[in-house]
Parts: sequence; C-alpha cells; structure tokens
Amino acid sequence: MISLVRRITATCALSAVLAAFAACGTTTTQAPRPGHPAPTKSGPATAKPSATAPTEPPTLTRGPGGLTPVFTNGPRDKGKTVAFTFDADMTADEGRRAAAGEHFDNPGLIAALRSLKVPATVFMTGKWAETYPAEARAIGSDPLFELANHTYSHYAFTDDCYGLPTISEDGIRSDVDRAYTAFRKAGVPHAMPYLRFPGGCYDKDVLRTLGPLGVTAVQWDVVSGDAFATDADAVARQVLDGVRPGSVVVMHCTRSAAPTTEHVVRTVVPRLRAKGYRFVKVSELIGAANGRS
Repeated sequence: MISLVRRITATCALSAVLAAFAACGTTTTQAPRPGHPAPTKSGPATAKPSATAPTEPPTLTRGPGGLTPVFTNGPRDKGKTVAFTFDADMTADEGRRAAAGEHFDNPGLIAALRSLKVPATVFMTGKWAETYPAEARAIGSDPLFELANHTYSHYAFTDDCYGLPTISEDGIRSDVDRAYTAFRKAGVPHAMPYLRFPGGCYDKDVLRTLGPLGVTAVQWDVVSGDAFATDADAVARQVLDGVRPGSVVVMHCTRSAAPTTEHVVRTVVPRLRAKGYRFVKVSELIGAANGRS
C-alpha cells in the first residue's frame, strides 16, 4: 500500500483502474460474521460466533459470476460525510526490522483520533497484529474505530504491483483468513468483513477468487500522499483539495514510513469540520450506498 501511494501521488493513475472495477452492487447481501469469514480451501474458521456480536455490518452485493464487490466512495448527495482510513502496513518478513526498533505502529496518531473524536477504519495486516497485539486489541475494541483486513503478509495479489512480493492465486484466500486468525489471537472481538488489497492491486481473477469469502473490497478516492512524506502541510493540502461528500481518504498508521500523519490529521480535521463535514467509518458510507442508516 505504501509503495502504491508513493507512486500514485506522482501518476494519478489509480482512478482509472478503480473506475473499471466500480462497486458491483447497491443492495445489502448477507456477509460472514465480522472476523469469521466463510469456509475456504484452507479450512473453516475455528472461532464460534459470539452471543453478543453486533448486527451484521453492511456489505455490497457480489457482482456477476460471484465477483467480490469493490467500494471506492460513498454517495455524493447524502450529506458532507468523509471516512478516514489508515493502513497498518507490515509485511510478513519485516519482523526483524521491528525487533531492531523500527516503528510500524503509531500510537500518537491513534491518540489524536481519540482526542479529536474522529471515527476511522483501520486496515491492518495480520503481521502487524501479531507484532503489536495490545495495540490491535485496543483499536479493535474501541467503538470509535473499526478494524478491517489488509491481508496477513501484505504480499501482492497480482504481478508487477509496485515491487511488492507476490502470492500465488491458491494462497490468496488463506492469506486473508490468516489475518482474521491473527486478529482473533490478538483479542480483536469483531473484525469487519472489509478487505484492502496490498498495493491496491487486483484484477477480475482476484475478485473471483475472493468471492466466496463474502468480503467487500475497499479502495479510496482521495490519496493523502502521507507515505514517506516529510512536508505535513503539503499532505494536508492534498487531502483538503481532494475531499468531496462521501470520500474515502487513504492514510497510514506506520510511524517509520508515514511520520507526518498525526500532524496532518490534527491540521485537517478542524478545517473539514469548519466546512461542514462529518467524519464516519467506512461501514456508514457502505450502509448509505445501500440505503441503510
């Protein structure tokens, strides 16, 4: 994801890709219980549904042939809402870097969101949850946030995805399942049935492969440009210039790779509120697209 944002800021090419795979439906479909995806070739999920589990979150209907639906932004005509999303990136092979002191987490950012009372959706890799289980549990248990799947390994699902290692088609679903398992082991009560592709890269074969999981893929329409950025004011301007009603903004929850994000959030939030924007989670935008409150 971080590699994508760095390049997309320069090329602005992703919008064309997203348009080609626009959301595949606008009615609610039965989703797997959050954090408990449907059985796959790798075996059924082992956790039992909780008696206190919340109402099933809104998802989009699968497309023709069972393709996984892709959500980019909410309705433009249902009020000035915006969803901040944060990718908690960490690949399967970065454990040694974390052990050596590199910070893939960002507790200051999470604290800023709490102090500003900004709801957010965090797309987390399973490796991140394994490395920072207490932080994963705290984020996933806080009603201000919702925690969603960014795969376990952060390996790309397609070839030539901005230099990311790739995973075979046979391993795609098991990699997503493995992330949900990591969330449960960390103590996350109800991970959402939403998925963000590593690097944002996918094709129809990937959407077909993921279809049985019942997840909704979530992309974005506003690139913050926070990855590897050193000029927080420039990132803030990019967000402010890009946000429209229903926007999904992509940012990062990794101190080492996105050191300006906390400052950006503290700058942007009051300015968007002054413009009349209300901050929501991705699930609320998807619900609005489905006609659900």
